[in-house]
Amino acid sequence: MAVREVRLFGDPVLLSKAETVTDFDATLSHLIDDMFDTMDEQQGVGLAANQVGVLQRVFVYDCNGTRGHIVNPKWEAIGDETVHEIEGCLSIPGINGPVTRHARVRVTGQDRHGTPVSFEADDLLARCVQHESDHLDGVLFLKRLEGDERKTAMRSLREQDWFLNRG
Repeated sequence: MAVREVRLFGDPVLLSKAETVTDFDATLSHLIDDMFDTMDEQQGVGLAANQVGVLQRVFVYDCNGTRGHIVNPKWEAIGDETVHEIEGCLSIPGINGPVTRHARVRVTGQDRHGTPVSFEADDLLARCVQHESDHLDGVLFLKRLEGDERKTAMRSLREQDWFLNRG
């Protein structure tokens, strides 16, 4: 299909809440295929639609050999265990920091044809589901950083060439 431009920090679309998908058509399938191509080109493990400028509730993922997509995702924690690990983001290149996420989640949604999807995720896939769902709600991982970690990430952000040279 096609590789799309990944929107970078500062683009208002990244802070916008995506709309529920109601049309399960060729346009949606084309978007999902393009998102896979874009994620692969950027060597990411997940990509939300608003990262390519489309405000629809859909994301793709490729985590430790588990590859897929989900439309209109919803998740809920399984248990109380959390994990504090480093995250990064294709929309904020060169920046990472530790984020606390639920260790296991139950995910529901639909596939590109509107068929219901449900699965449980742990480890990297659970983190990815939560990170990409945040994107769809207009929340960047920087907001999940705490205290000095957030200050450090924001200072580093202001030193990035892509940030300094954005048009």
